[in-house]
Amino acid sequence: MALVAYLAAWPVPIEPVAWRAPPAQGYVGVHAPNERLKGLKTIDLGGEIGPEHIAFGPDGKLYTTVASGAILRMNADGSGRSVFARTGGRVLGFDFDARGRLIAADAMRGLLAITPDGRVEVLADRVDGDPIRYADAVVVAPNGRMYLSDASTRFAPADWGGTFEASVLDILEQRSTGRVLEYDPATRRTRVVAQGLSFANGVALSADGRHLFVNETGKYRVWKIAVDADRLDLLAPAPGPKARVLLDNLPGYPDNLMRGRDGRIWLGFAKPRNPTIDAMAGKPWLRSVTLRLPRALWPIPKAYGHVIAFTEDGRIVADLQDPSGAYPETTAITETADRWYVQSLHAPVLGWLPKP
Repeated sequence: MALVAYLAAWPVPIEPVAWRAPPAQGYVGVHAPNERLKGLKTIDLGGEIGPEHIAFGPDGKLYTTVASGAILRMNADGSGRSVFARTGGRVLGFDFDARGRLIAADAMRGLLAITPDGRVEVLADRVDGDPIRYADAVVVAPNGRMYLSDASTRFAPADWGGTFEASVLDILEQRSTGRVLEYDPATRRTRVVAQGLSFANGVALSADGRHLFVNETGKYRVWKIAVDADRLDLLAPAPGPKARVLLDNLPGYPDNLMRGRDGRIWLGFAKPRNPTIDAMAGKPWLRSVTLRLPRALWPIPKAYGHVIAFTEDGRIVADLQDPSGAYPETTAITETADRWYVQSLHAPVLGWLPKP
């Protein structure tokens, strides 16, 4: 009786809502199983883990963020590694602006600018008086404006044990409180571009600078949103001409987005879909019960390496997989002329492949 009472009534932090998960198509068609991501070459990170985002700076160096909160800088082959900066938080995504500053989405602190000598400045940690609770990804437009995802306005990593823990709570709850923000350095103003996303994640800019591509992790899809949209409600039955779903019913949880070469945009799946989780979509009470179980019993999807590339019109042009999941939580690819660097949430090394 005590166990039943506990499973039925013990307080949990989420207030889940019902939603309809699209029937999973599985690994078929363009996503047919393959091993093109298997056998990665690796770069040592000196004991650090989780090269979540990788980019090359104006100085030609490779930069990556890791779970400890550090931002590492090294040569393209991994030599000359050093700590470029520590923000006191956890940087997930970053880009560089025209002044050579590293513009960081810090899940604990908001939108930051880091000068080439490592000095950290907070650009924005609020929008209309509301805290930016979970800055996740950022891209800098040619006009200097910065677009970032605020993954959840309900669960801040600083309050819930870290970025992974907060993401699990938000996706289980499905209240779709994520949003896309714009910061204008000329006016120092932050505004809401769009809201109503179930864990707003990766952000990339179209080649003409007029649209954003945004991953909605909790609903397995990618949106294309006009940069001049203003407080667009993506939960509305018809959000209007300024936004549309570009890729839907994907086989996993989409994470980062990275511009590649020849018009490609790379997307990584942190985890594959899980039938148990999809089956609970219309049963919010069951998701509450799940959080009352020991963490070892949570239906966390298995490890499965998977990245894809698509064009701006939504055509998938590459699909790389490693069913073994040996390199865990693949979040995207950073592409150079001769290499693919593979981003990861928890890998103890930086993986890469020579391009065929």
